[in-house]
Amino acid sequence: MILSVDVHLQYRLSQPTDLLLQIEAADLADQTVRQTHISFSEVENVSRITADDGLGERIWLRADGLFQCDYRADIQINRPVRDLSTLPATPPHQLSGEAVRYLMPSRYCPSDEFQTFVAAEFGHLSGGAQIAAMRDWIERSFQYVPGVSNAQTTAMDSFVQRQGICRDYAHVLVTLARAATIPARFASVYAPGVTPPDFHAVAEVYLDGAWHLVDPTSMATPHDIVRIGIGADAANVAFLNIFGQAEFVAQSVSVQAA
Repeated sequence: MILSVDVHLQYRLSQPTDLLLQIEAADLADQTVRQTHISFSEVENVSRITADDGLGERIWLRADGLFQCDYRADIQINRPVRDLSTLPATPPHQLSGEAVRYLMPSRYCPSDEFQTFVAAEFGHLSGGAQIAAMRDWIERSFQYVPGVSNAQTTAMDSFVQRQGICRDYAHVLVTLARAATIPARFASVYAPGVTPPDFHAVAEVYLDGAWHLVDPTSMATPHDIVRIGIGADAANVAFLNIFGQAEFVAQSVSVQAA
């Protein structure tokens, strides 16, 4: 599958401000960036740095006044997809240092507070079957409601409210997986069919020695997801970090199957 991505961002800055941008699709073995173009309004600085775990890049910018960014890309997805429910868990003592990091609680994913719930609700299962049951439970139990969460909302908040958006759904699945001693991380992605059209968020879980994408909103499947970046939770993979004050002007995200 080939996806065409078109993103437009506009913010008004009252003074010279540092920005950290991460909106470009990562060029990986399972997703090949065939064409790409990114442009900015007048800026003082443009420099690239490696993103978390070396997956993708971030761009440092310094801008003033009306900041505008336009990004377009065509990405071919080459991802083999296995039946999640058949995948065995990797024993903790066999995990790599990179995977161990994603067993631990993080800012938005207090997994240590969910161990009793996970044992009671999903303890009769293991590995991919357990993750599939968690995914189905979230989809069944939660309502997708834009506007009910904010930048401070944690997985515990969403668990109590039983509602949220893709960011919140992903945080809950990541939290439940870690509470079951399965490494899990947050992934910022593009996918067609996301409603409303926007940047999307899913989880990745480590099973049978590899990472596997899981979307608890069921709006996307591993066949049609393009990864932008990954991290312990949303704090690590914001599409734009603004180190100062900014006024939102406009944003659009279009993802189409070519």
